[in-house]
Formats: sequence, C-alpha cells, structure tokens
Amino acid sequence: EVQLVESGGDLVQTGGSLILSCAASGFTLDDYAIAWFRQAPGKKREGVSCLSSHHGSTYYAQFVKGRFTTSKDNAKNTVFLQMNSLKPEDTAVYYCAADENYYCSPGGWDGMDYWGKGTLVTVSS
Repeated sequence: EVQLVESGGDLVQTGGSLILSCAASGFTLDDYAIAWFRQAPGKKREGVSCLSSHHGSTYYAQFVKGRFTTSKDNAKNTVFLQMNSLKPEDTAVYYCAADENYYCSPGGWDGMDYWGKGTLVTVSS
C-alpha cells in the first residue's frame, strides 16, 4: 500500500527556515515522481515543486524559486522540502503527492495518484 506522511511543519518567523519531510512507503522512490503542493486558507491548492521519477528533472513554482529546494534520500525513502527565506504568504498546509512513472513539466503537475494528509506551516510577520 502506497503511503505518504508529511512532517516538519511548524510556526516560524518571517525570514526563517524549515525542512519538511515526506516519508514514503509501499513503493520504490525512484519509480515515482514526488511533488509538493500547498493550500492556504480560502485559496486553491497550488504546486510548489515536482521531482520527476527515474532521475528526471525537478521543477519549482516561480514563487518559491531560489528559496525552496526539494531532495530525496532513497535509503530513508524520504523526500525533503528545504524552505528558506520564508514569508507570511508561505503559510499553508503542505502536502506531498506521488505518481508512478511521472515526469514533471515546467508548466505544472497535476493528477497525482497518492497524497499525504499534510503538515501545517505558519509564518508569522
């Protein structure tokens, strides 16, 4: 059974940093694309980053470029989202999602098959 569990969300001040983790189980990480999404209160869900399957390309939303970095540790079957220079507008529930044999594109990443339950990031001003 494919499972994704996010962790690492917290309250942080503007300009601070956080590392979110997405622990994956039930599948081989390299075979799946892992994407991060976020949803702020009253707003639509938006894609943050997408790490393609099979060592493909990684893409970031424009609003996080240069501040967020996604990486993975195959030994731990975990994907990370390093978030730096956080802003109040980054406040949201962050979700990781997975899809098998999926190659992300710069235009967006939709239709992920598996989702975690999310972790809350709050950035105070």
